[in-house]
Amino acid sequence: MDETAIRRALTRIAHEILERNKGIEGCVLAGIKTRGVYLAKRLAERLESIEGTSIPWGELDVTNYRDDKEDSAQGAGKATFPVSIQGKKVILFDDVLYTGRTIRAAMDAIMDCGRPESIQLAVLADRGHRELPIRADYIGKNVPTSRAEEIEVLLTEHDGTDLVRILQAREGN
Repeated sequence: MDETAIRRALTRIAHEILERNKGIEGCVLAGIKTRGVYLAKRLAERLESIEGTSIPWGELDVTNYRDDKEDSAQGAGKATFPVSIQGKKVILFDDVLYTGRTIRAAMDAIMDCGRPESIQLAVLADRGHRELPIRADYIGKNVPTSRAEEIEVLLTEHDGTDLVRILQAREGN
């Protein structure tokens, strides 16, 4: 996906969110660090331009909630929301959906902040190979991959360019 394809995918996801939720009333966006935060911010801007109303959005650091990482960074693993998520529809955004473990960790982090009405999942790329029964509600692009491949998402805010590409896994991975 190039810059144009990413922009179009975000616009489509914005319209799908509006359609499913009948607007953005009672919705909160949550971006998973790092690139999910930038995508959530871009999505919030698109939703505001379409609806004329801003949607609150926050950041999730799921480091301490991971079950597949042995060493957790001290002080990491927190959620920052500008509003209470109690009784809200939380729309979680990540760059790539793979095994589902990051999303499970994010749901745990969200639940530590309150009890939302629902949690919906938006991803820029879904590559398959789930280890947990998790699926995205909104998908920018389905990208079938082998386990020997990786998907790299580059975003201007962090990497200086917008690009999604498939890489062959490095030797030893």
